[in-house]
Amino acid sequence: MKKSEIKLLVELDADNIPSKITWDADDKDTPGPLETNAINLNIWDHENRNTLRIDLWTKDMPVDEMKRFFIDTVGGLAQSILNSTGDEYMAAETNELCDRLVQYLKEEEKKGS
Repeated sequence: MKKSEIKLLVELDADNIPSKITWDADDKDTPGPLETNAINLNIWDHENRNTLRIDLWTKDMPVDEMKRFFIDTVGGLAQSILNSTGDEYMAAETNELCDRLVQYLKEEEKKGS
């Protein structure tokens, strides 16, 4: 059986706030660790029927990028729902939420200009 390892390394500052996040994976296209500003890790606990979550972002990640990251994450979940279950309704509803959130960010950006 093939195995693939995914590694996450989080460096914390003196206040235990992430200052640097790197990741690596055996099956990644480019060799060596890459830096990122945020990660979401969700693990399904089938015994308790709930989700265990880790959300981390570096202290230097801009808020607008954080919001886009969350929208992209939800959009990716919409595709996962469609691919894994074939549920077109759930996927469409999730994508519509993402569209509304993108519009909201555009409006907020106009207000800030």
